[in-house]
Amino acid sequence: MNWLKTWLNWLKKTAYNRIVYATALWRRGLRLQASLFKNFPRGVVSRDRRSLFNIKKGARLIQRSCLLLFLLSLSIPAYSLRIVVMPDTLKPGYPLSIAVEGANGQGLVAKLATAAQGIVGEARLFDIQPREFAQGNLVKAAILAAPSTMKSGTATIRIENDHGLLGEVAVTIMERDFVSEVIFLDERNTEIRSVPSRKKTEEAQWLWAILARTDDSFYAEGMSFSRPVASTRRTSFFGDRRVYRYSGGGSDTAIHAGVDYGVPTGTPVYACAPGRVVLSAFREATGESIVVEHLPGVYSLYYHLSRRDVEEGAFVTRGGMLGESGMTGLATGPHLHWEVRIAGENVDPDVCILKPIFDKDSLLQRLRD
Repeated sequence: MNWLKTWLNWLKKTAYNRIVYATALWRRGLRLQASLFKNFPRGVVSRDRRSLFNIKKGARLIQRSCLLLFLLSLSIPAYSLRIVVMPDTLKPGYPLSIAVEGANGQGLVAKLATAAQGIVGEARLFDIQPREFAQGNLVKAAILAAPSTMKSGTATIRIENDHGLLGEVAVTIMERDFVSEVIFLDERNTEIRSVPSRKKTEEAQWLWAILARTDDSFYAEGMSFSRPVASTRRTSFFGDRRVYRYSGGGSDTAIHAGVDYGVPTGTPVYACAPGRVVLSAFREATGESIVVEHLPGVYSLYYHLSRRDVEEGAFVTRGGMLGESGMTGLATGPHLHWEVRIAGENVDPDVCILKPIFDKDSLLQRLRD
């Protein structure tokens, strides 16, 4: 019965479409009835009244079925899909919030795409369930990020369910320049960076499974982030285009996913916002590491610590102590690597300090306007 479900979902888009489509079904039934009588030989009518009765009965059944579909279509509440995006103009590495009113179906997702690069981001929609919408309108939201590799131009936010596209809106991606840097690695760091390890692979898979998860958890709604250390001294910035020079020759490239604070070992590290600790462990590449969940699909990461003071499952407040900075894992000196991920994509932490990642009240106001 998937065809019927698909037809009903399409039929619900607007009252106009429902009436036009149902009326077309009604007219088709009348035409079919007329054609049956037109093509039936007169001689046969006089010889076989039972055949004529069966044809009349079938024609009436077609008419009644079309009438039933017509009435059913009118009984389905109409909805108009509305999509708002904040902001509608952004740069690579910036977060964006999406609110959708009237989206139905299973597997609801928001996708960020461009004609040149295809789909560059995807996030599951979650319920907002506001009291302000008392007429039963279904309002959902999603949080996405524009990758640092995204090219300037027009992008599209696509709202889809298991049956396909429901609606889309355009956003503008502005151009952004990033710093390039060369980092020389000693023998220890070269090995961490370049030598394959089963343990590193398992740790990467474990971390990605966490970052790709979108729970309906709201710990930092409408709140901007704070710096994780008191110092403002940076040694690397978000989106830096890096070249790693290995001690034995050779090189590799990477994009810096966060911000590095050049602070001495033992500097207190604080949670940037309220949340739940979802990872607290030693990892080969990032050393003593902590990951905190703040919003659906939104996480902050703290790497190269010398000490961890929280365990997995613990709830932390904004400014709560997480541990102390260090230079464990792949590090050329004492520092804190601070990173923010949204739907698995890294975003500029400095932007998250300037304004909230997700502001439900503002999104709902945009829906009302």
